Amino acid sequence: MTRVIHTGDTHLGYRQYHRPERREDFLDAFRRVVEDAVEDDVDAVVHAGDLFHDRRPDLPDILGTLSVLRELDAAGVPFLAIVGNHETKRDAQWLDLFESLGLATRLGDEPITVGNTAFYGLDFVPRSQREDLEYDFDSHDADHAALVAHGLFEPFDYADWDTERLLEESTVDFDAVLLGDNHEPQKTEIEDTWITYCGSTERASADEREDRGYNIVEFDEQVSIRRRGLPTREFVFVETELGEGEGVERVRERVGQYDLADAVVVVHIEGEGDPVAPATIEEYADEEGALVARVTDHREVADSADIDVNFADPDDAVQERIREMGLSRAARDIDETVRASKTADSNVTDEVERRVREIVDEGDADAFRPAEEYSTDEEADRSTATAEPATTGEPTKTDGGDADDDPSAAADADADTDTDASGSDQPSLGDFE
Repeated sequence: MTRVIHTGDTHLGYRQYHRPERREDFLDAFRRVVEDAVEDDVDAVVHAGDLFHDRRPDLPDILGTLSVLRELDAAGVPFLAIVGNHETKRDAQWLDLFESLGLATRLGDEPITVGNTAFYGLDFVPRSQREDLEYDFDSHDADHAALVAHGLFEPFDYADWDTERLLEESTVDFDAVLLGDNHEPQKTEIEDTWITYCGSTERASADEREDRGYNIVEFDEQVSIRRRGLPTREFVFVETELGEGEGVERVRERVGQYDLADAVVVVHIEGEGDPVAPATIEEYADEEGALVARVTDHREVADSADIDVNFADPDDAVQERIREMGLSRAARDIDETVRASKTADSNVTDEVERRVREIVDEGDADAFRPAEEYSTDEEADRSTATAEPATTGEPTKTDGGDADDDPSAAADADADTDTDASGSDQPSLGDFE
């Protein structure tokens, strides 16, 4: 018999609600999974993707993960894993780093046999690339086989991945498919194959109300899947239906019925009552000891309400920041190639190298000078040109020049842009190569 812990969606490094305490909560939950694995002496821990919340985890998150994986390694329990959509990088993956240190095994199309079971892996694949995906796996001689995959698979809610096609076209007959990406634990059977999600180990959103945990999967004469819960930070969910004439005091009364100490408090307001300022309730919860509180008023805003909302254009904001940085013309050209051009991600490095070589071959030394070094001269030239009347008889341009001369004017608003949205103030390792 082979017995493994099936976990996933640990989202290490997630500073939920911008609170460092929540970041620690996600690491603590992962540590508890490992402690359970060591205490129960399971044959392996199988992670179904999204180990990290972001493709650029901060240094404390890397070090914390290394510490936990070393505990598992010291106990002789293998860590088998795949790459999820949150942590996917263009080149080497963080999982590859852990594998190079002997702390993890990245699953793929070759079998990794533990006990009587061969394990395979299928990293997250974008929907646009699945049509030509071949489910070609190497053969094995174990009693059982399991595929570990990351994505939204049928027949569960929000599915966009054809599970039946996977099973039909696979060169290996799987007894179980151990999934990650859907944060709610679920399981079903297709033909003779169990399909199961382990769920997340911490609440990554206020919609995740059920207890968090992981699966224990046993491969014996049959496949057995059991659920085990994890102790996590308390979330207090307060549903308030306001009657006519009721308002903030009624909401406070409902919130005050709960123990809020160190809890995440989520308040939902419905009904016909008076308007309630969310900040008032959030401040009250904070005074009562809550770690953080969030209030959502689901009632419709009156048609007569005068609301003035302004949204900054992200492209304008980026271009303004680039201007403030005083980049050289060459640097702006490279930025255009990396950030806003239609160049495929896999070709960006070659395209940047080609553009730099072209600029060098042109012999334009000013192309590499910071903008502030020549802005004064250019301004003087523009002033002189304005002071001298045009004598050619041609009409004078007053629109600041042709848009084709400005690299920013060619920016594609639909371009695929890499951003680090973690909001963390910690240093990032970036690419570890």
